[in-house]
Amino acid sequence: MEVAAGTSVDGLRKKIGAQHPALLRLPLAYAINRDYARADSELKDGDEVAFIPPISGGAGAADLYRFDLVDGVIDPRPLETECRTDADGAVVTFAGTTRNHNEGAEVLSLSYETYTEMAQRVMCGLFEEAVKRFPITRARVAHRLGEVPVGEASVVVVVASAHRGPAFDACRFLMDRLKNEVPIWKSEKLRDGDGERWIGDLPKPGGAS
Repeated sequence: MEVAAGTSVDGLRKKIGAQHPALLRLPLAYAINRDYARADSELKDGDEVAFIPPISGGAGAADLYRFDLVDGVIDPRPLETECRTDADGAVVTFAGTTRNHNEGAEVLSLSYETYTEMAQRVMCGLFEEAVKRFPITRARVAHRLGEVPVGEASVVVVVASAHRGPAFDACRFLMDRLKNEVPIWKSEKLRDGDGERWIGDLPKPGGAS
């Protein structure tokens, strides 16, 4: 799309919203070239812009960290095997599963979508921050896309360390920051008659509260 010089990200949103009014009614965060941006950021020639709605977040076993976006059931056992070394006294695994209720409604399943390229970039930055803050050996995060029935995991975080304290701390750090910053969004499928609804909050770049 061509826009006038000096057009901001929000100006682009309004221009597109003239043809697609629903865009103007959505709470949105913005990204330019796969980095979060302010609404008043001016666009340059060739910029890639993303409008991000509220968000819910492959290589060899020797990698220090890896983020996988997967279809189908997540098995944490291979991730634990990849993370653990003989120098580790702790392997911490967290699995976030679909529960059968939320805000007074009966939930049948969740469904996840993502902005893949940006999700990988943001998660890579979180891994880099984690390995600087915590003495961990390896880490893995796998997030499922598509429909996730009640009782099945949508995300698994695995962290290995010589001691349990850093492993627990790093696992929580990665999970909390994933949910706040990585552009993955979800909808709930509710019991017949209640329909479907999108849930979540706008991303909080940089771990803002």
